[in-house]
Amino acid sequence: MWSTASSCWARHHIRLLLPALFLAPALFFLLASPRSSAPFFALPASRERSPLGSRLIWAQRRVAEWRPCGWWRTAMPAPPTRNGYIRIDCYGGLNQLRRDLCDGIAVARLLNATMVLPKFQVAAYWNESSGFADVFDVDYFIEQTRGYVEVVKEMPEEISLKEPVNVDCRKRKGHFDYVETVLPALLEHRYISLTPAVSQRKDRYPSYAKASYCQGCYNALRLNKKVEAKAIELLEAIPKPFLSLHLRFEPDMVAYSRCEYSGLSSKSMEAIEAARGQDKNVLIGDAARLWRNRGKCPLTPSETAFILQALGIPTHTNIYLAAGDGLMELDGFTSVYKNMYTKSSLLTHEDFERMHGNTKAALDYYVSVNSDAYVATFFGNMDKMVTAMRTVQGLQKTLILSRRAFANYTAAGLAEDQLANAMWDAHRRDYIMGRGSALPEHCFCEFKL
Repeated sequence: MWSTASSCWARHHIRLLLPALFLAPALFFLLASPRSSAPFFALPASRERSPLGSRLIWAQRRVAEWRPCGWWRTAMPAPPTRNGYIRIDCYGGLNQLRRDLCDGIAVARLLNATMVLPKFQVAAYWNESSGFADVFDVDYFIEQTRGYVEVVKEMPEEISLKEPVNVDCRKRKGHFDYVETVLPALLEHRYISLTPAVSQRKDRYPSYAKASYCQGCYNALRLNKKVEAKAIELLEAIPKPFLSLHLRFEPDMVAYSRCEYSGLSSKSMEAIEAARGQDKNVLIGDAARLWRNRGKCPLTPSETAFILQALGIPTHTNIYLAAGDGLMELDGFTSVYKNMYTKSSLLTHEDFERMHGNTKAALDYYVSVNSDAYVATFFGNMDKMVTAMRTVQGLQKTLILSRRAFANYTAAGLAEDQLANAMWDAHRRDYIMGRGSALPEHCFCEFKL
């Protein structure tokens, strides 16, 4: 009986003691006197003095990175009989033209067509009148695409004397079949022109069309000797080492985004209102908050400077500004990063005045591809091409700043050191996992390090 009573007493007290044991640590921290400690998000008081090995984004050890896939390096010859000739008509600025051309290479191979040299449409908006040969090396393009897609400078006389039949694919939405939609016109007329659909999914193409796209876009497009010589001259004039920054905060871009900004100068606000017109009203209320939190609002120059500092980029860094005309609020950046260089500051006035929009964009492209590091505030056509070409060359110091992370953290009330630390964490995760730039998955593969 005594043993039974002892057992009951023990079980009863164990039930009382167990909760106390688990609660003891919590009670200790709650009752102990408060101690001064750094906030969870705190950064060093002076980031310039912090050890670069621990704070500089490029010093972080990567665990994965993107590289060109090996499978498309071997040509996949087309059948000897062609279905006709196709000309790719390209519109817009240089990198939009290049995007259309790259897509067109895949379409030409998909339709088993002979590709004639593409046509760059005159675009007054882009101050542009140059053609394909004015920017790119034609002979190199033809040589490098041999075995993937046939490209010719000239066509048989009976075909070249007539204008191609235009097949407009620009407004096609979603997935559609080029073979089903465009091939009948090619077979009937033997010579067609088209601008590829922007939204077409290339991952559904057969492997030979994908390989042609990858080879034509990333191995076959080289600047012609005249433009390349000027680009090399510009590259050599920039103090080394340097970071190339593609900064986007022009009136038309801000107007198109439909985002509202406070604290801008009256000059900037007037320029934005002029670009906005009647069709681009500013979003308000919940719609505006949702839009901004999805990362749809361009980063201002001062926000860009803040993020670069958060990533440990020293303020004495040499920075080449790869951007067009009309940037607003640039003082917000140059007041922090003073060693900034541009095309207009490094080239002679005479050289600069003679250049068309495509030539200026080609110089920015070349310098950015060959820079020690590349950072973009927007993932547009130029950024996609530059990050891809840097990946081809094994240059991994490449990063697209996250507008979405910045918007979400500021919406949550983070500021100053807390915001800087949050931006560091967000970009560090992307960089070490090889997500510093988005790449077409069928041309580039992820490698674990």
